[in-house]
Amino acid sequence: MTAVDTNVLVRYLVRDILELAEAARDLLESLTVERPGFICREVAIETVWVLERSYRLPRAQVADPIEQLIVTDSLVFETSNDVISAVLRYRSGGPDFADLMILAAAERVGANPLYTFDQRFARSTSAVLVGTNDNETP
Repeated sequence: MTAVDTNVLVRYLVRDILELAEAARDLLESLTVERPGFICREVAIETVWVLERSYRLPRAQVADPIEQLIVTDSLVFETSNDVISAVLRYRSGGPDFADLMILAAAERVGANPLYTFDQRFARSTSAVLVGTNDNETP
């Protein structure tokens, strides 16, 4: 297994610099089920962030390629179920992708509730604001 960094995924997805896009494509196409590429959580989060912030892509144009990468047999995503859960929620609006990955990880391990100071995050998910009447004793 080899690891793939954010900048490789971004160049592969946006194809804005032809030489780098071709190198990224060649690398990703060289990966196989027997020798897959590893995508850690941080790379998934950072890729979404770069596509949103640097390229100003709308959520659907960010979510679609991430979903396609997740089902690629030659790529292994760290905690792929968390990524899938986060992408599905991300597509419908609300919190940013990083927060949704945190929520997915908390749900995966049965850590409930997830406490936060982020009002937007709490309004649109099961997260609970610290200091509200909704708090249960942790």
